[in-house]
Amino acid sequence: MAVREDKKERIIESAVALFAENGYYKTTTGQVAKAAGVTQPYVFHFFANKEALFKAVIDRACARINEAFAGVEEGPERLKHAMGCVFTEIMKAHHSEILLAMQAHAIAEPEIREHVRRHYRQIHDTVTDKFEKAGVSQPDKEASRFVGIGFLIAISDVMDLPMLNGFYDSNEGKDTCGDVGTEGDDWSEVCV
Repeated sequence: MAVREDKKERIIESAVALFAENGYYKTTTGQVAKAAGVTQPYVFHFFANKEALFKAVIDRACARINEAFAGVEEGPERLKHAMGCVFTEIMKAHHSEILLAMQAHAIAEPEIREHVRRHYRQIHDTVTDKFEKAGVSQPDKEASRFVGIGFLIAISDVMDLPMLNGFYDSNEGKDTCGDVGTEGDDWSEVCV
């Protein structure tokens, strides 16, 4: 059973790389199979079609984000900062996967768009719940703001314009998980 799961994992990893490099429309299941070292019918053993494979990539990326956010344990004064740093670390460790999840809303297929919307709502709900339990004032509003900042970070990364996200140290040319430009925001410290 472990060999089968390893092959499924290789298929997903190959799909992440190819979708990130070529986009959804230009990537074929044949290319994914070749990159994973399996046959195309074997890809279809796990995933009914390319859309199902892409959804699996999105599922994994969004699950990483949700699990990471749910695992942060801080008080209200440090929670946003800690969760922001967790998101920054996820972006570094799983760059292509997370960027695909952030860009997936642009794909025209209604089923994919709705699938992505459900995940975005789930992430927002996770953050809202976390903020509420920690005693953050106006948890829903703050969660919307926090998730919006996450989108801005991802979009600025896609565009290769890190200075747009407010986490860019122009003196050193590196992301710093720094001030987002509003007083009282807990992401104001450097994530190292």
